[in-house]
Amino acid sequence: MSGYVLAIDQGTTSSRAIVFDEKQAVAGVGQKEFTQIFPQSGWVEHDPEEIWESVVWAVRTAIEKAGISAAEISAIGITNQRETTLIWDRATGKAIHNAIVWQDRRTASICAALKKAGKEKVFSRKTGLLLDPYFSGTKVRWLLDKVKGARKRANAGELAFGTIDSFLIWRLTGGKVHATDATNASRTLMFNIARNKWDDELLAALDVPASLLPAVKDCADDFGTTDPGLFGAAIPILGVAGDQQAATIGQACFEPGMLKSTYGTGCFALLNTGSEMVKSKNRLLTTIAYRLDGKTTYALEGSIFVAGAAVQWLRDGLKVVKTAAETGALAHSADPGQHVYMVPAFVGLGAPWWDAEARGAIYGLTRGTGPAEIAKAALESVVYQTRDLLDAMRKDWKGAGQNTVLRVDGGMVASDWTMQFLADILNAPVDRPTILETTALGAAWLAGSKAGVWPDAKSFSKSWSRDRRFEPQMEAGTRKRKLKGWDDAVRRTLS
Repeated sequence: MSGYVLAIDQGTTSSRAIVFDEKQAVAGVGQKEFTQIFPQSGWVEHDPEEIWESVVWAVRTAIEKAGISAAEISAIGITNQRETTLIWDRATGKAIHNAIVWQDRRTASICAALKKAGKEKVFSRKTGLLLDPYFSGTKVRWLLDKVKGARKRANAGELAFGTIDSFLIWRLTGGKVHATDATNASRTLMFNIARNKWDDELLAALDVPASLLPAVKDCADDFGTTDPGLFGAAIPILGVAGDQQAATIGQACFEPGMLKSTYGTGCFALLNTGSEMVKSKNRLLTTIAYRLDGKTTYALEGSIFVAGAAVQWLRDGLKVVKTAAETGALAHSADPGQHVYMVPAFVGLGAPWWDAEARGAIYGLTRGTGPAEIAKAALESVVYQTRDLLDAMRKDWKGAGQNTVLRVDGGMVASDWTMQFLADILNAPVDRPTILETTALGAAWLAGSKAGVWPDAKSFSKSWSRDRRFEPQMEAGTRKRKLKGWDDAVRRTLS
């Protein structure tokens, strides 16, 4: 078998495929953006067919650019935007409605009703999650209630639910496999993470029939083989993990106490807590980091809904920059005498606030405020939110010490200015890896190691390399003043 492994990285704004060679180096890439659909304020959808077409195009392009044939690929690993929810017809494979994206807030009233009924404690105890529109379970409930005939067809066993990974597995295998992995299952509000199984009590509370649900497998497992008509050969699908868990693996955070933060559309920090399922007292999430060979490793997670999306807003909404890459230089040129704070609660605030009704705000504006100051505030907002997450982690688990090194990845980490500010505000070292494609790399490692063509976890960890370490340089007084301003801005924004 060859050492080539293909990773499908199906994200919130684009689908990407990367062919890695036997040395874990990138051999070929295909990437395609797709449409963001906003039917109402707070609603976000994707067209499932556009996602599928973008994935197929990206895979074919990556294989072509790698200069290989599909037959030379030993395995496929899939990583995906988590919580985004689909229900499709088992006979045709066609979705009954657009995908409801993780950012979507339409199910806030369902969450509120469940809370009022006293259900949040049982959901939190069994799933490690909070009752928030972010997660898949209430999205499934909404689809069953609102799409004509859906509940009747679901009860008859005609429909299938899945997060994006399940939908892709179904399509890639020609409808032969309906499965997910433990990490994606752990984000649905329907999966008991202690018992590692779908939970009847939670399904009853959400009014979701068990017949909709996929089989739950390890992250490195047999998920079937691709239809040979798609890419020219039948390729085994041997690895699946939600994007943040895949990034944790790609960053080689295999030991308890290791911490990573990914800066994409949103920002997600995961702290490996090993076999210990830490219950947060600070409104963080307890989640499955990965499950390998039947053994579950847990994590504490903090979720920020808007990170890179704030930069996209500067580009597409305000049109103050033409490319996201311009924001670092623009921020560097900002007037240091202005203290502008952006709280990017465009779709509510995530951890540790969990305020679905909060909306974005900018504070400290003066007549002298311009694009540079607003760009700086947007980048700083991501850093301040990261600090909120890490403070909560330190309170929840003794293994997250003050000087814990943060491993970072995602599009925003290419900005030296942002990463230095991150180290300054956290007062802790920040490590940027040589390979920034850590999410895809994590999915590829799951598949490659399962296929026996890539190294085990210990050897893979040794191959992780650092591009640059950012050390804190900010004076304590300056840090304290800046954080006081941020805390005040958040307080004013909370609904």
